[in-house]
Amino acid sequence: MTAGPDWVPPSVDTSVPSMARTYDYMLGGGHNFAVDREVGAQISKAMPGLGHAARVNRAFLGRAVRFMTDNGIRQFLDIGSGIPTVSNVHEVAQDAYPECRVVYVDRDPVAVAHSELMLADNDLAAVVHADMRDPEGIIGSPQAKRLLNFDEPIGLLMLLMLHWIPDESDPPGLMARYRDALPSGSLFAMTHVTGDHQGENLTEATDVIKRSKSPDQVNLRTHEQVTGLFDGFELVEPGLVGCGEWRPRGPGDIADEPDMNMLVYAGVGRKP
Repeated sequence: MTAGPDWVPPSVDTSVPSMARTYDYMLGGGHNFAVDREVGAQISKAMPGLGHAARVNRAFLGRAVRFMTDNGIRQFLDIGSGIPTVSNVHEVAQDAYPECRVVYVDRDPVAVAHSELMLADNDLAAVVHADMRDPEGIIGSPQAKRLLNFDEPIGLLMLLMLHWIPDESDPPGLMARYRDALPSGSLFAMTHVTGDHQGENLTEATDVIKRSKSPDQVNLRTHEQVTGLFDGFELVEPGLVGCGEWRPRGPGDIADEPDMNMLVYAGVGRKP
């Protein structure tokens, strides 16, 4: 294990890339290592404009949270929240309604450590260090028990997360466990990478991730497959669409490159 800056938890091997830190790099963040930046640069070379797709996804987060608060949601569970950057869920939600409560979840120790620092003075938000494949452990965590009331609607977010779950881990079954725990009226927002509208560039980009030896490997899914992950939820308009096409509010919500608006599917569903 290699030594890292003072902000790196001792358990982190800075020689192994993390997709959470690579995403942080693509968003212009500073909590990433040379190995993450190298992978990010190779991915961007294989697929120019990918950084814009990352920003479009981040912009969707803000729109989804605002949609949820506009529809009465006052508590949020953000699975795979990543390394804190601008316009985090609690910032967007509490800006609209200061009483909003947020639980973040991530398995990356760097993401968790910086979330803890960011939330140190915020009694209405907390972070859980956990793998998303343990919904019962997450829901039963002290943080969730303190901040979330599962008798009232919850806003569940899984942005750029489910494509890291391979088919053998049964993503539909995993989603069913989360869905069954949510009360009626809850809203679920998801983004998921797809190969439907891409070609060789996307293959080259995913090959970079495979060669990187990262434990995170992308699993591309079709529109039909991603729609299936909303089973038990009613998709709100405009349904499952390219990330840049989900209720854009301005130029910052859409990438200049058309392909980058369609690299990631986005949707919000309501539990009846």
